Amino acid sequence: MSRHAAIDLEWAGGSHTFRLGLAEIEELEASVDMSVFLLYAAMNAQVPFARLKHYSETIRLGLTGGGMKPIEARLLVKRYVDERPLAESVALGEVILRAALERVHAPSLEGDAPGERQAPKSNGSTSAQSTATPS
Repeated sequence: MSRHAAIDLEWAGGSHTFRLGLAEIEELEASVDMSVFLLYAAMNAQVPFARLKHYSETIRLGLTGGGMKPIEARLLVKRYVDERPLAESVALGEVILRAALERVHAPSLEGDAPGERQAPKSNGSTSAQSTATPS
C-alpha cells in the first residue's frame, strides 16, 4: 500500500491510518453522487450542507484505504459515526478528505529526493559576475 496521502490519527480508542487513494475516491464519489471537490466544499461551507452519509463514507473509505479490512471499517463507522452525534465526526471527515486532495506525505516519504533540484546559492549581488581577463 502506498503511504501517499495517508494520515495516522487517534480515533475510536486507537491509532488508525486513513487514506483515500484513487479507488477509494472513485467509490466515495459514486456513493455520495458528487465529486470530492464538491464534497469538500459541502463540508467546509459557512453553513455546511454535507450529510451524515458524506462523513461516514469518507471515514469508512479512509479506513479501508489505510489498510483496514472493509468489515472492520464498517463496524467502527457504525459504532463511532452513525450511532453518535454528527458533530464528533465532522472534523475527522474533513481532515481525511483534505489529506487526499492535498496528497500529504507520510513521514516515511519525507526522506525521498525532492522533485526539483535546489537552486545554487547566490552571493547576494544582482550584477553579473566579473569576467576580467588577464592583461
